[in-house]
Amino acid sequence: MAEKENKVSFMEKISTQIIDKRNAFFLLYTILVIFCFFSKSWVYVNNDITTYLPETTQTRQGLTIMKEEFITYGTAKVMVSNITYDGALLIKEDLEKIEGISRIEFDESIDHYKLASALFSISFKGEDKDELTQNAMKEVLTYLDNYDYYVSSTITEDSVTSLESEIKLVLVVAIFIILGVLLFTSKTYMEIPVLVLTFGIAAILNMGTHFLYGEISFISNSIAVVLQLALAIDYAIILCHRFTEEREHLPAREAAIKSLSKAIPEISSSSLTTISGLMALMFMQFKLGFDMGLVLIKALLFSLLIVFTLMPGLLMVFSNSMDKTVHKNFVPSITNWGKFVVKTRYIIPPLFVVIVVGALYLSNQTNYVYGYSTLTTVKQNENQIAKKKIEETFGSNNLLAIMVPAGNYELEGKLLKDYEKLKVTDSAIGLANTKVDDRYYVTDKLNPRQFAELIDIDIEISKLLYQAYAIEQGIYSKLVNGLDEYGVPLIDIFIFLYNQKEAGYYNLDEELEDKMNDLYEKLYEGKVQLESDKYSRLLLNLNMPEEGEEAFSWLDKFHTIANKYYDEVHFAGATTSDNDLGAFFAKDNLIISILSGLFVMIILLFTFKSAGVPVLLVLTIQGSIWINFSFPVIQDTNIFFMSYLVVTSIQMGATIDYAIVITSRYMELKKFMPINKAMIQSLNQAFPTIITSGTILASAGILIGRITSDYAISSIGTCLGRGTIISLILVMGVLPQTLLFGDKIIEKTAFVLKRRGIITLHRGNLKMNGRLQGYISGYVDAEIKGTIKGEVKGIVEMGSVTTDNKELEMREEVVD
Repeated sequence: MAEKENKVSFMEKISTQIIDKRNAFFLLYTILVIFCFFSKSWVYVNNDITTYLPETTQTRQGLTIMKEEFITYGTAKVMVSNITYDGALLIKEDLEKIEGISRIEFDESIDHYKLASALFSISFKGEDKDELTQNAMKEVLTYLDNYDYYVSSTITEDSVTSLESEIKLVLVVAIFIILGVLLFTSKTYMEIPVLVLTFGIAAILNMGTHFLYGEISFISNSIAVVLQLALAIDYAIILCHRFTEEREHLPAREAAIKSLSKAIPEISSSSLTTISGLMALMFMQFKLGFDMGLVLIKALLFSLLIVFTLMPGLLMVFSNSMDKTVHKNFVPSITNWGKFVVKTRYIIPPLFVVIVVGALYLSNQTNYVYGYSTLTTVKQNENQIAKKKIEETFGSNNLLAIMVPAGNYELEGKLLKDYEKLKVTDSAIGLANTKVDDRYYVTDKLNPRQFAELIDIDIEISKLLYQAYAIEQGIYSKLVNGLDEYGVPLIDIFIFLYNQKEAGYYNLDEELEDKMNDLYEKLYEGKVQLESDKYSRLLLNLNMPEEGEEAFSWLDKFHTIANKYYDEVHFAGATTSDNDLGAFFAKDNLIISILSGLFVMIILLFTFKSAGVPVLLVLTIQGSIWINFSFPVIQDTNIFFMSYLVVTSIQMGATIDYAIVITSRYMELKKFMPINKAMIQSLNQAFPTIITSGTILASAGILIGRITSDYAISSIGTCLGRGTIISLILVMGVLPQTLLFGDKIIEKTAFVLKRRGIITLHRGNLKMNGRLQGYISGYVDAEIKGTIKGEVKGIVEMGSVTTDNKELEMREEVVD
């Protein structure tokens, strides 16, 4: 008998090893933290969410071609306000002198001068990140320092640095909120340093191992650390509270072992629902979901690892200080709220069903968007402010790039003319419709005489040039006859001429050489941006929204027109990207909804061993999601599609934990007390944990939404903060009534059929074959087969009970 009592469980053996090896863990984590301080700078952060589209989408194909085949020089839109037209002309003349600027578009049309504001469209001689371009942009900004100006350009936009500074501010504010919440819900002041160290080390390890993925998205990189603190805080709090409970009657080492052995199964099961929600993200076709799911799951796993292996040692180190700083409980009793819950158990569930039906209808009307053009944020960075000011004055510009096979300027010209006729086209740009002068386009075929007249050289020199070109191209027939009528695209023969000059085959006078150099520079810049060996690029400036039914309908028309001339056509632009993202949203939304719901249902099913409990819990949480995404419809605002996908997974996974806390306590307590009293007690016991975790997660979301300027991240934060608050309200104010209302359903759908009843009080002989929980002149919870003599009061979980050869009547309904 003594051996059985002293038998150590498997969890206790593991916990003992962890506690006794705590110094080794301290050393290990010290080394890892130092390493991660350096390695966190190794990760490559991807700022372009379109790269996560599948390779088969038109956006990915178009962007890949543009990146591999073309050079895209830097551009900037600069608006100078409160200036005369003549003053604007002087600015243009001065800016054109800056080295690195290719050209500046500005005239007296309303596209460039309006309401005492001038808009300069500046083109640079290098790409955005080239040193020449960066230096030129700095000179532009220095020159404009004394003017009222606004600049919109990817050259000056440093979204990574801006976002990093904003997230640091979020973290600072979040830490103060976390400290305040922990102080409110703590049992001893010195448990707070233990929790902070646990959170901090887990966050550092997660950030320092991002490089193992090669690259992560800017969204994952920005919100991972904040959500890690918010989602994983429960784990540390559970262990800490377990330790303080055990510490009341055990030495520090034994208390740590006991608390850890009890906390490991509890924390592990709690984390499963959150991880399952994040796993659903990883099944998205849009691979940004996989990226976010992977990063956040790693964050939770690191939090679990730190709580299980480092925190027990920290609790032992701080145990004496924790004993000395015990304080009174700041968390109030919510018994009155529990009584209100009991009284409204027949009112709230039907009312909730009505609200959920309405929320389901409204949430299906939510206007999801796939680009940033219609979104707003509370916080705006300088580039966003400048872009908004420019668009308010001169309107927005929607640019669409079209790549077609190179080599047929005639077809390109026809396609460009078709596009120019459309009412949504402000301009269509390509080599085939770019003019050299009033007579010729750069792609027109000129014979030797026409070319000689154009650039003012001798006809014989021109013929020699054409002969050399024909030899290089292998067209020898032109050398024998037909040279006079031999037509070569102007851009090709001119670039050939320039290369011959640079090779030293002939010399030009200074004036002609300057003219040729200037013309070559313009033609070369146009060619490398608009033509490669394989493709020609056409650029359409469109006066239509970036997304929506109208925009996507026009995109189909652009495809139809292009397909008249080419079998292979590739599109790239905001409209194309938004169209592709929209196509995947419906599929990914369905995948996430099914998988997250399925994962949670399975976990709940095996946790509570009842088919009724998962239905009641998931209905509550899913209702919170529908209510959450009804608000944008009521407020008439757009929602970024990723907000819905991410928040649905996190909200479903994280807030179901709150429901589990209440439900598990209720299921346990109702075994030996009336269900109404069990619910009141459950709410009192669960409130500290729920209010701690929920407040921190909601605060984190709200902070992200209000402090970050990135549209996608801000939208995710706003929806998550609002959704968590709604979930807290429903878990505390709807779920309890639902559980009471559906108690009979829970019992009847249990895996093990129970014949449950209450023996109010019985004296005398009692024959029993089953399980009894209650008092027999003392508390008992056991399976009994035989006769009981004495007073019996309790609950029969299963089996039969008879007295005087008659089956004892037991009341199923419990009275307060």
